[in-house]
Amino acid sequence: MKGWGFLCVAIVAEVVATSALKASDGFSNWLPSVIVIVGYAIAFYFLSLTLRTIPVGVAYAIWSGLGVVLITAVGWIVFGQKLDLPALAGMGLIVAGVLVMNLFSKTATH
Repeated sequence: MKGWGFLCVAIVAEVVATSALKASDGFSNWLPSVIVIVGYAIAFYFLSLTLRTIPVGVAYAIWSGLGVVLITAVGWIVFGQKLDLPALAGMGLIVAGVLVMNLFSKTATH
């Protein structure tokens, strides 16, 4: 169970870092730039801890898939980026894929 907690921390840190990347304006704003560097360091550190108990393919699929969905939500809510029907459908497929891996695949537990 600890590996899944580490993976959640990695995902949140990656989303925070990616959100700050937009605000850093090409690393010209120092505070968001520091958040980017620290956020990605935390994300990769906790992803590395995750890999002690969760297979790399499963961990990375979940990390990247949920990261895409969450950063898209942040873009929509915080930055006012619009989402059309194909974007929403694609994110639905990503979430469905993550659910299928976790609920039906034995790979996620070995």
